[in-house]
Amino acid sequence: MSDRIPMTKNGYDKLKAEVDHLETVEMPVVAKRIADARSEGDLSENAEYHGARESQGMLQAKINVLRDKLARAVLVERPKEATGEVVFGATVVVKDLDFGDNEEFVLVGAGEEDYDAGKINVASPLAQGPPRSKNWRDRRDRGAGWHEPF
Repeated sequence: MSDRIPMTKNGYDKLKAEVDHLETVEMPVVAKRIADARSEGDLSENAEYHGARESQGMLQAKINVLRDKLARAVLVERPKEATGEVVFGATVVVKDLDFGDNEEFVLVGAGEEDYDAGKINVASPLAQGPPRSKNWRDRRDRGAGWHEPF
């Protein structure tokens, strides 16, 4: 995976803080659980030990994924003024063809996505749907529930 991941400085800092938290707070807790379970004796039949080791592996995998994102991060500034194009940092208003509702999304980088707050990752399928131009018009060919600009 050598693809660069666009993100703002805030997104980068948020991911870095999460990695630091996992390494300095969560990992020691799991290590203590492993040590406590190990002190109980026979490891081959110790479910607590095996569960703690599995938790440690999943936690380390999450740390590795976040570190990979940080290593591939490219810091991007959001545009200061609207350009009318569907690009990183843009606010896009779309209309749901099935229900007629309008939704507003901001295209953000990794670590900043929050669907409930209307922030979607620029690499997500919804963000990739509209072409990177000002002429995003009729997308009915995408099937039921596809969005079109408002």
